[in-house]
Parts: sequence; structure tokens; C-alpha cells
Amino acid sequence: MANMKISLVQQAAGDDKALNLERGLAAAREAAASGAQVICFAELAFEPFYPQHPAKPGFESLAEPIPGPVTHRFSELAAELGVVIVLNLFERAGDKTYDSSPVIDADGQLLGVTRMIHITEYDCFHEQGYYQPGNLGAPVYETRFGRIGVAICYDRHYPEYMRALAIGGAEVVVVPQAGALGEWPGGLYEAELQVAAFQNGYFTALCNRVGQEARLNFGGESFICDPEGKVIARAGQGTEEILTSELDLSDVTKSNARTLFLRDRRPDLYSEWI
Repeated sequence: MANMKISLVQQAAGDDKALNLERGLAAAREAAASGAQVICFAELAFEPFYPQHPAKPGFESLAEPIPGPVTHRFSELAAELGVVIVLNLFERAGDKTYDSSPVIDADGQLLGVTRMIHITEYDCFHEQGYYQPGNLGAPVYETRFGRIGVAICYDRHYPEYMRALAIGGAEVVVVPQAGALGEWPGGLYEAELQVAAFQNGYFTALCNRVGQEARLNFGGESFICDPEGKVIARAGQGTEEILTSELDLSDVTKSNARTLFLRDRRPDLYSEWI
């Protein structure tokens, strides 16, 4: 099995969506120039984090269709550079809106969309006012450089969702995140994805927002875990940077989860409860 060189773009997003998009495209070019084959972005990477404020009438106008303007630009870039790109944006589909991650293959083809399934609601994260629960399941994408699943932010807290990606054959699970400073007590969120990687035998790659916004200061600290649960790369706190790591995908097939844990499951006894 081949290696995969992956880059996580840890970048701030201001109020100017057009400028945010151009900075994102430039970052993707920079990552590709350094040899990245898979380039990933944080949650709502090219727009302010809308749910820090309760939704107001007309919020749907902030969303866009998929395919749409953003995916079109990145599809062109993916085909030009020969890279896979995992995005996250505010999607409008008919009269519904979602927190969504389009996945674009290295030929520019839009392989599909993952929509966040579990929608939270608490201070500064008023997400139920913006997003419908996702209805597309837990897809795994067969890209040029490997099998990729996506767990959008809050979905990472649900072990059954993370296991579904393993059952679907994911080698890497990308987590577009909007995590604020102080939100990760004692490294708990990092430990959570270490455990998910270990239990499911895949790499986890969390790409977080960064920067001070109206009500939240996003922390950065993006990181990557290997299939044994070890953190192998970590970005800085509060920094704009591109975190790049080379993943040996043979570690997936050799992992404890793929050689033991998944083999010895007993879904006949408990699948009706999860």
C-alpha cells in the first residue's frame, strides 16, 4: 500500500468570504507545492462561524449549493494540481441547510458530500438553528490516494459513527473542526480521537479553525493520529499554518483494530441497540 501525504490547512476566516476563499486556494497551492496529495480544511473554512450567534431570519442566504461556486473553484484546482481536497461549507439544498464536507478527487470530480448528522445547541454553538441533521449516512470515498471518511466536528463524539467509517473501509478519517480555546479540557478531545484511531484502525486528522471572532477564539492545534492512537503531528495553538504529514497506509492493515478488533466483533448480539 502506498503512502499518503496529507496537509491540514489551519487558517483564520474573516467576514470577507471572497478573500477567505482566495486565501484558501492559495494555501492549497502551497500545500501541493510541498508534495501534499490530500488537502483538508477546517469547519466553515471560508466564512465566519455563523452559529456563534443565534440564527436570524434569512440566514439561508449565507449558504450555497453543492456543487456551487466554492466547489467549482476547488474542483478546477484539484484537477490542475492532481490533489484530493476535503472541504467544509454551509450547504443549501432546496429549502434545507446543512454543515457539509464535499470531497473532490484528484481529477476534479466531486465524489460526494458528507453532512453532519448530530447537531448540537449551546452557548456560542447555536447549530440547531442553522443545520438540518445530515441524511447521507457515513460515506467512505475511494480517492486516488486512499479511502477517506469524514466526521464533521460534533460527529466525532459518537463512537457508532466513527465505527461505521471503519466498517466502510476508511483508511483516514478527516475531522473538520470549530474548536475554541479552552474547549478541550486536559487534552480530552485529542485523546478521544486517539482512541477512535486505535479502536478502528485508521488515521484520524483533525483540522481546526483558528483566530479571534466575535464571540469565540478558535484554538488551532490541529493534529493527526496513527492507527495505534499515537499523535504523529500537531499544529500550534493560535497559529495560521499548514500541518503536513506522511501516512503509511500499510499501518491500517497491520493495526490491532484491523487484525483483531473488527474481526472479533459480535454485531449479531448488539447491532439492534446501536
